[in-house]
Amino acid sequence: MTDSASKPAIDTEALRKKYLEERDKRLRRDGEQQYFEASGEFAEFAADPYVDEPLQREAIDEETDVAVIGGGFGGLLTAAALRDKGVGDFRIIEQGGDFGGTWYWNRYPGIRCDIESYIYMPLLEEVGTMPTERYARGSEIFAHCQKIGRHYDLYDRALFQTKVTRIAWDDKAVRWIVETDRGDRIRARFVSVAQGPLSKVKLPGIPGIRKFTGTMFHSSRWNYDYTGGDSHGGLTKLAGERIAVIGTGASGIQIIPRLADHAEHVYVFQRTPSVINVRDNRPTDIEWFASQPYGWQRERMQNFLSIISGLPQDKDMVGDSWTDFWKRVGKAMHAHHESGGEGPPEAVMQQVDFEKMEEIRRRVEEVIEDPATAEAAKPWYNYLCKRPLYSDEFLHVFNRDNVTLVDTGGQGVSEITESGLVAAGEEYPVDCIIFATGFDVGAAAYKVGGYELVGKGGLTLDEKWKDGVRSLHGTQICGFPNFHIVGGVNQGTTAFNFTHTLAMQAEHACDIIAQCLEDGVAAMEVTEEAERRWNAQMEAKHHDMSHFHEECTPGFLNNEGNFKDKPTFIGATYGGGPVEYEQIIREWRAQHIERDTVRSYDKAKPVAA
Repeated sequence: MTDSASKPAIDTEALRKKYLEERDKRLRRDGEQQYFEASGEFAEFAADPYVDEPLQREAIDEETDVAVIGGGFGGLLTAAALRDKGVGDFRIIEQGGDFGGTWYWNRYPGIRCDIESYIYMPLLEEVGTMPTERYARGSEIFAHCQKIGRHYDLYDRALFQTKVTRIAWDDKAVRWIVETDRGDRIRARFVSVAQGPLSKVKLPGIPGIRKFTGTMFHSSRWNYDYTGGDSHGGLTKLAGERIAVIGTGASGIQIIPRLADHAEHVYVFQRTPSVINVRDNRPTDIEWFASQPYGWQRERMQNFLSIISGLPQDKDMVGDSWTDFWKRVGKAMHAHHESGGEGPPEAVMQQVDFEKMEEIRRRVEEVIEDPATAEAAKPWYNYLCKRPLYSDEFLHVFNRDNVTLVDTGGQGVSEITESGLVAAGEEYPVDCIIFATGFDVGAAAYKVGGYELVGKGGLTLDEKWKDGVRSLHGTQICGFPNFHIVGGVNQGTTAFNFTHTLAMQAEHACDIIAQCLEDGVAAMEVTEEAERRWNAQMEAKHHDMSHFHEECTPGFLNNEGNFKDKPTFIGATYGGGPVEYEQIIREWRAQHIERDTVRSYDKAKPVAA
C-alpha cells in the first residue's frame, strides 16, 4: 500500500525551475504562426486520398427544413436527433466521401481512440454496436459512423464530396442560402454546423519544405499507395525505406511502432516529449456488455464526465488513467480540507501533479534501455499542459535498432533539404517525410469548413466577432437567426470525451429546431441582452488559468505559449465545467427561450395561444 510516508521526496523548487527551463527552450516569437494551413499551394496535403473517382452529379437547387454541415459525429448526432424528434426534411453536406469526420480522414496505421469505446462511440444502444475492444481501432469507429448513417437512413440525405463555400441569411425569404463548390443552392430554414476540432490540417512552416524530392504527406491523409498495408499495419512497401516522422503527439505515437515493423529506419523528430500513460487495452467482455441495462451508456458517460470534472462519485465506472488522476486530486483535496490545511487548493493539486509526472518519467526510464534516449523522452511540464496520451508500444519502440529519437532540444526541425531534414545542425537523409503535426484545434467551425458566413443585414461572423466572441452558450448568435453550432467550444464547453460535448449540443439544437417547427416559428434569434447575460455568467465562472498555461510548454492548449493573447480551446470555455453547462442549457430550453429570443411566425400557421 502506498501512502504519503512511502512516496519518494520531491524537490518541488527544482522541478519548477526545470519545467520553466524546458518551456523557455521551446518558446518562439512566431507562436502559432509557425504553422500554416494545408491550402493554396499546399492544398495537396489536405486532398482526399480515399476517393477512387470523384463523384459526378448535377447541382441541386432545393428547399429544406435543416441543413446539417458536417458528417462526423457532430453531424451524425444532429441528424439522428432530428430523426428521433420527427424532423425528416434535412440535408447533410460533407466534404469527405463518407460519414466519419475525423475517423474518415484519419486512417493512419495503428490508429485508436484514447477514450474508452463504451463512452466515446455514441449511440451504441440505439444502433446495436458492440465494440470489440475497450479502446477501439479507428477502422471500427469509422464503421460505426457508417452504421449510424444506415440505421437512421442518412445516406439518402447526404451530399458527399461537397464543400460549402457560403452560408448567407436571406432576410426576405427568411432562409439560409447554402452554396457549395458543386453549384448547389440549398434554401434552409435552419442551419446546424458541426465541423470538429480535428479537421483543419496544420503543417509546420519549416524552411525548404518544397525542396524535398521524396514522398511527403500529412498523417491524416495517409498514402497507402506508398506504404502498403492498412490501418492495422502490414506496411510491407516500406522495406528498405528511411522514414522521418515529425511530431510525437497523439498521431505520432501510434504511427511510429507500425512504421518500425517494416521500414529500414525510422527517425522520430521530437520537439516536446508527450506524457505517455499505460493504455491497458483488452477485448470487450461479451457477457458484461450483453448484461447492461437500458440507458447504461448515458449513465457511464455522465459518470466519467463527472469524475474528470471534479465531482465525487460513489463508483468509477470507467476506471482508467483519465479518472485515476482526477480521483487522486479529489482525495488530496478532501484530505487537505479535513485537516484544515493551510495554503491554496492549487498547491494541493500541484503536488498531485508533481507525483504523477514523476511516475510518468520513471516509466520512461524503466522501458527505454538507452539512458540518453530515455532522458530525451522525459516530459518536463505539468500533467495537463498537453493532452495526456496512452500507449503500450511507443516507448518500447526506441529499443529497436531501426528507430532513432532525434531530440531537437525543443527547437524542432530547422530545415528540409532535397534529400532529408536538418535538426540540431545534423542532416538526416530520408526517403519519406510524414507530418504528424495535427490540426488547428481552436478554429471556429466556419473557418474549419472554409466558407463565408453572413448573417442578417450582410453582417459576417468575422465582423460580428472582430472585438471578441459574443454568443449564447457558444451555440447561438445574435444576428444569425435559426443558426446552431454543435461542438461549440468558444463560450461553450468541452470535455476529454468530446463526443459527450457533441451529444449535449446536438440535443440542444434539435430540441429547439423541433419546437420551432411545431410552433410555426419562421425565425428565432437570440438577443444582444442574452449574449451580454451569458458573457457576464462566463466572467463570473471564469478561473484565471493564465499563470498555469503560460508556465506550460508551448502547444495548442496555450496558443504556443501566448495564452493571454488568445486563450484558445480550454481557456475560452465555460468555467463551471461541462456538467454544469449541460444543466444550464437544459434549463434554458425549459424556462428562458421566451426571455432571450425574438421570434417571427409563419403566416400560414397560427401562433399557439
